[in-house]
Amino acid sequence: MENNKQEEIQEELKDNASEEVVEETIEEAQEEATEAKEATDADEKDSKIEELTDTLQRLQAEYANYRRRTQQEKETMGIYANEKILNELIPVMDNMERALDACTDKEDNMYKGIDMVQKQLKATFEKFGLEEINADGQEFDPNLHLAVMQEAVDGVEPNQVVMVLQKGYKLNTKVLRPTMVKVSC
Repeated sequence: MENNKQEEIQEELKDNASEEVVEETIEEAQEEATEAKEATDADEKDSKIEELTDTLQRLQAEYANYRRRTQQEKETMGIYANEKILNELIPVMDNMERALDACTDKEDNMYKGIDMVQKQLKATFEKFGLEEINADGQEFDPNLHLAVMQEAVDGVEPNQVVMVLQKGYKLNTKVLRPTMVKVSC
């Protein structure tokens, strides 16, 4: 009987020991799983942080480009805002020059008055960045000049401007009106 009791006790101890070992193993496995999950979460967090950092840097770059682009547009709009009115004033300048050419007496008060207005208009053009395109004696440039006539001229190389028929103007780099010219052939 004692043997049986001892065996029962030993079996009970084995069962208890097994349960304790199983419980310990389960606890260890749970701890390892938690650590693994934390490690996985950390890797996921790191990759998420990298992804968000990349997105943030891209957004910052896009915003910087947007600000630069809008600043350039504002500057361009400021420069070209007066384009329409300057286009309207160019024929006025032409008429002032024609009036000055028509006056025979350079000492006449009419001539002096027209000359003063023409100089004031020219100063206003310069103030807003409108400049005359220099063409006389220059090589023909289709971006700046409008050839309406050709003529063979002795002593002048082909493709040279020999006469300006109407002055041209440009606003900074934009040609508002090309210079109308006669070109040698």
